[in-house]
Amino acid sequence: MKENRSATVKKLRPLQLAAIIFLTISGGPYGLESLLTYAGSHGTLVLLFITPILWDIPTIFTVLELNSMMPVTGGYYQWVKRAMGLRFAWYEGWWTWLYTFVDLAIYPVLFVEYLSFFVPGVEAYKIPVCLVIIWGSAWLNIRGIVPVGKASVFLGAAVLAPFVILFVYFVTHHTGSFALPSPSLSGVKFPMLGLGLYTVMWNFLGWDNVTTYAEEVAHPIRSYLKSVAIAFLLIFVVYFMAVMVALQSGIDYTVLSEEGFPALGTLVGGQWLGTLIACGGMASGIGLYSAVLLSVSRVPKVMSDDELLPAKLHALHPKFQTPYVSIISCSTVVSLMVMWTFADLLIIDVILYGAALFLEFVTLIIFRIKAPDEHRPFKIPLNITGLCIMIAFPVAVYSIALMGAFSESGSTIWPVLFALAILLTGEIIWRFIIWRKPHLKMAAVTVYKKLFRNE
Repeated sequence: MKENRSATVKKLRPLQLAAIIFLTISGGPYGLESLLTYAGSHGTLVLLFITPILWDIPTIFTVLELNSMMPVTGGYYQWVKRAMGLRFAWYEGWWTWLYTFVDLAIYPVLFVEYLSFFVPGVEAYKIPVCLVIIWGSAWLNIRGIVPVGKASVFLGAAVLAPFVILFVYFVTHHTGSFALPSPSLSGVKFPMLGLGLYTVMWNFLGWDNVTTYAEEVAHPIRSYLKSVAIAFLLIFVVYFMAVMVALQSGIDYTVLSEEGFPALGTLVGGQWLGTLIACGGMASGIGLYSAVLLSVSRVPKVMSDDELLPAKLHALHPKFQTPYVSIISCSTVVSLMVMWTFADLLIIDVILYGAALFLEFVTLIIFRIKAPDEHRPFKIPLNITGLCIMIAFPVAVYSIALMGAFSESGSTIWPVLFALAILLTGEIIWRFIIWRKPHLKMAAVTVYKKLFRNE
C-alpha cells in the first residue's frame, strides 16, 4: 500500500509540468538583451515574430506527435532508436547530452551577472557561486521530480512577475503613443542577422528535452498538450512585453546588452524595479538550471541501459528512486565549464541542438512511412509531403544562422568550428564502442527490426 501511494505522489501535474517547460525553454527574456544590438529596432521585431513560427511551431508539433506515440523515459533518444536504430540513437543522445552541458553552464553565469546588481564585484567569486547553484540544484533533483516541479512553479512566478510589473508600469506611466517600428530586415548586416537568430533560437529551444521524464507525468498525453500550449503562450507574451518596453523606453541598446534588463527596469521605474528584475534574473538562472538538469539526467540512464554508457549510470537513489549517479555526473562536467563566455556557449549550444533536432524530424517522417497506423493521440494534420515542407522551415532558419556565424570575420568562427568538431566525436566514439562491444552492432539492427514488427 505504501509503495502504491509513493508511486502516485511521484507523478507530475500539468501546472508543475507547464512551469518546468517554461523554465526549460525560456526562464524569461533574460539573455535576449543583445538582440536589439544585433538586429536593431526593425530587425528585432522580425526575428521575434518569425523565428518562433518557423523554428518552434514545427518542433513543438513534431515533439507532441512523437511523444504521444511513445511517452517514455528517455524521450527523443527512444524515438530515434526505434526509428533509426542504436547508432543514430547514440548520436541523438550524445549530441543532446553535450549540448545540454553547454546549456547548463550558461545559467549559473547568468545568475552571477544579475547578482552583481546587488553585490558589485561578485564576478571575482563567480566560480564558487556557480558551484553552489550547480550542486544545490543537483541535491534538489536527487530528491525527485515533484520537488523540482513545486520549485519550478515558485521560480516561474518569480521570473514572470517582474516583467508583468515592468509592462504595466510602463503602460500606465507612458504618456506618448505606442508606435512600434515597422518590422524590417533592411539594413541588418548578414553576420549580425546570424547572431540575432542564434539569440532568438536559444531563447526558444529545448521542447524535446521536456519529454525525457514522460513516464513520471500524470496522464502524459493530455498533460503535455495542455502544458506546452501554456508555456509557449507565456514565453512569447513575456518576450514581446520586454522587447516592446525596451523599444519604447529609449534605452541605449549597448547599455541594455551590457547591463541587462535590470538597467531597463531602473530607467523605467527606478531602483526598486531594477532590483525586482535582477531578482527575477537570479530566479531564472536557478530555475533554468534545475529544470534542464531534470531532463538531461534521464538520458544517460537509458543510454547506459543499452550499454552505450557505463552501467553505473543505471543506479537509482535507494530512497528517492532518481538517477542520482547521472545527476552527479552531469553536475561534475558542468562544474568544469562555467568559465566559458556566454556568446560562445550560445553558438555552440544552438549548433549541437539543431543537429540532434534534425534526427527527430527524420524520425517523424520514418514513423509516418513505416508505422502509419500506429495510435497517435496527437497527429499533425499533414501528409508526408506537408511534413517535409514544415520541416524545411526550421532547417532553413538553422542554416541561415550557421552561415551568418561563418560570414562573421571575428571570434564567432571558433565556437562554430568547435561545435562541428564535437558533432564528429559522435561517430568516433561510436566506432570505439562497437570495437569494444561488437554485439552492439548487430543489436542495433535487431532492435530496429523488432520494434517495427512489434515483436
